Amino acid sequence: MNNLLLKVEGLKAGYDGLEVLRGVDLGLSRGEKVVVMGPSGSGKSTLLKCIVRLVEPWSGRIFLDGEEVTGREVDLRKVRAKTGFVFQQYNLFPHMTVIKNLSLPLEVVKRMPRSEAERRAMNMLKAFGLEEFADKYPLQLSGGQQQRVAIARALVMDPVLLLLDEPTSALDPELRREVLDTLFEVARQGRSMLIVTHELDFAEAAADRLVLMDDGLVVEEGDPWELLHTPKSDRARRFLVKIARSAQSVA
Repeated sequence: MNNLLLKVEGLKAGYDGLEVLRGVDLGLSRGEKVVVMGPSGSGKSTLLKCIVRLVEPWSGRIFLDGEEVTGREVDLRKVRAKTGFVFQQYNLFPHMTVIKNLSLPLEVVKRMPRSEAERRAMNMLKAFGLEEFADKYPLQLSGGQQQRVAIARALVMDPVLLLLDEPTSALDPELRREVLDTLFEVARQGRSMLIVTHELDFAEAAADRLVLMDDGLVVEEGDPWELLHTPKSDRARRFLVKIARSAQSVA
């Protein structure tokens, strides 16, 4: 239990009176990479947003790095500073250069001197082969390059947990591949990751555990290869057939 980084207990949440999460239980150990899959509307993105309270849980409890995120006295700024969140749409500041997109959070959140923040930002860009874009603006980059910068921006804060919400869904196949290569590199670094994605190859090759959600609940979880090839529930089988066909149509 001491190795548990994230614990979600009986989580319920929704929007405008509509229940989206209906009692989710989930744990993630330090260094573990967990992929979450499920049909559209199953609550995957809502789960990620609840972890950092971008969506307010209705009930249940969330613990991150030994602290109750859902506690009344929690400092949400500190919770969010511990996490890196990468969205479907890159959410980069369009009026700032790439290096400024990385260095500004270090200056504001970590109170780091500008020179040190820029040095650390450039080192992170170099780590992912992005240094040539340091002085460019986001709109001068391709979608894949922007998403890779967004991942670098999340990592430069040295989060205890990296949350990724379908980071390749807005990209065409070629750009998707370059973002996946970046995610494989992050996975090899041993970082704790919770990733919502439909990328079967990434789930099977890089994830320690696969979680399938449907209708606001976890319906099955386990070893990625076993779950992808021999799912136990009918709902899991139907969903996996559907996304396999979708992947074949895109290829």
